[in-house]
Amino acid sequence: MKYLIYSALVGLFISCSKKAENAPETTESTVTTNVASLTDKQVQNAGIVTALPEKKQVSSVLKLNGKIDVPPQNIVSISVPLGGYLKTTRLLPGTKVKRGEVLAVMEDQQYIQLQQDYLTGQARLSFLGSDYLRQKELNKNKSSSDKIFQQAESDYQSQQVMMRSLFEKLKLAGINPEKLTKDNISRSISIHSPIDGYVSKVNVNIGRYVSPTDVLFELINPTDIHLALKVFEKDLDKIKIGQQVMAYTNNAPDKKYPCEIILVSKDLSPERTAEVHSHFEKYELGLLPGMFMNGDIQLDSRVVWVLPDDAIVTFEDKQFIFIPKEKNSFEMKQVKTGTSENGFTEISGEQLENQLCVVKGAYSLLMFLKNKSED
Repeated sequence: MKYLIYSALVGLFISCSKKAENAPETTESTVTTNVASLTDKQVQNAGIVTALPEKKQVSSVLKLNGKIDVPPQNIVSISVPLGGYLKTTRLLPGTKVKRGEVLAVMEDQQYIQLQQDYLTGQARLSFLGSDYLRQKELNKNKSSSDKIFQQAESDYQSQQVMMRSLFEKLKLAGINPEKLTKDNISRSISIHSPIDGYVSKVNVNIGRYVSPTDVLFELINPTDIHLALKVFEKDLDKIKIGQQVMAYTNNAPDKKYPCEIILVSKDLSPERTAEVHSHFEKYELGLLPGMFMNGDIQLDSRVVWVLPDDAIVTFEDKQFIFIPKEKNSFEMKQVKTGTSENGFTEISGEQLENQLCVVKGAYSLLMFLKNKSED
């Protein structure tokens, strides 16, 4: 019985030995957790290159967003103090205007009446002035009573007040009282631009009657438009007056508009943000009030460890690099990245001195690990 058991064990051992001898030698690469082990040929095909991290001086960038704003003193609403009908205008939104240029012509019978009142008032003022001087002389010689003289004086002064009032009304309407005569009475007045700028709004049409409270046009002086950016409370200490801002739109991110910070608000909104006001170094017609823009602010420079952008791969919203281990083996290691500049990215919180890293072929290694995990 013992002999039979012994013979069976020997037979089993010999059978297993033959199976082991006949098993083919594996040359396939294997993956152990986060380590990729490749063959020589796979390393060559992936174009894997290793190098040491470098120390470089980089500038941190604070990214903000906001919109173009115009200070109140640079927005002009044009109205007609006395009202009237719009006779002519050539304005459209975007039209350039110069200071003193005629924006529109208005007409109304009240302009005629105002000029008539002023000219007839002038004639009466001349008469009352002469009568006042005559009554003054007569009163001095006791040839007329004090009452008559006082009445003449009162009438003359009242007429002076009325003439001054009419004088200012004419100026308000855009009529020069000093050049007004009976031969140049006009039923129309011209509205002139008070600034150099462009038209942002046109609210009227030819033939429409406008009242003194109606706004005909809105003009903008673009020399002082600025970019109002929102900055969170935690970043306020990084902002200083005089810092440079590179502004750009979402539609054309490659077109940059240099700005300079001129004011930092001290008031926080309910969202815990403050406004940073920046002045455009050069105005362009494409910059319009209310336009949304982004702004990059360069912060102080730092010397940090960096790797080429190709050395860093992203997987499941995390960043990784590959560290060479044994021959043809590479360990995937999670890292925290910082500022990216000129093709290099900061690696923070890691001791990378004298540590070789994969700088080319990292993406191929990531794909290798992903494919193996799927298998």
